[in-house]
Amino acid sequence: MDAAQVAHMIDHTLLKPEATVDQVRELFKEGGQMGVFSCCVSPSMLPLPVDTVPEGVKVCVVVGFPSGAVRPEIKAAEAAYAVASGADEVDMVINFGWAREGRYSEIQADIQGVRDAIPGTLLKVILESSTLTDDQIVRCCEASVSAGADFVKTSTGMHASGGASVHAISLMRQTVGPDIGVKASGGIRDGAFALALIEAGASRLGVSGTQKVLEDIAAGAVADDTQPEPQGY
Repeated sequence: MDAAQVAHMIDHTLLKPEATVDQVRELFKEGGQMGVFSCCVSPSMLPLPVDTVPEGVKVCVVVGFPSGAVRPEIKAAEAAYAVASGADEVDMVINFGWAREGRYSEIQADIQGVRDAIPGTLLKVILESSTLTDDQIVRCCEASVSAGADFVKTSTGMHASGGASVHAISLMRQTVGPDIGVKASGGIRDGAFALALIEAGASRLGVSGTQKVLEDIAAGAVADDTQPEPQGY
């Protein structure tokens, strides 16, 4: 894949809690220049200032972020408000404690509540895969698909245990099949790792250091599945 193709798979991301409106403006400007698929921001940034979003760039927003430990009705309301305020896509966070306890029916109901609140809007479900066993990842993917999610996603990028991994992406793709999206996020800092995740089955990448990733690929980077060190919160 060339850099332009990879760029159109990227959600160019700024989710630091100290981010400012001016930084979000710059994020979207960069995204338009690089040809990314979307820019992903916190819901408090919506509605965006006039003329912030370049033509062809989607607006992605996180919900229940980053802990997932939010009442389901609050996640649903947050998602509905985000869409009403201009979001094209929603990345919601599951309750990780429920996943570790095997409460998959409650996870499915949580996702279903968000799905029902934003009919027709693309929905991605964040699992925080680095905190889960393979069986837990599979069961959460199955719950996501059953609830009508369009994508499953590895990580918030905020957890101390790390972000995306080639193994998790491969397992998630195997579980959901070819028709559901798989998004890798967290710790994608170079082109080689980005390409390895795509080879493993990722159809979207959540990246904050997008320019570096694309420069690596333009310079001839090849896939390398070496895991980055977790950086914590």
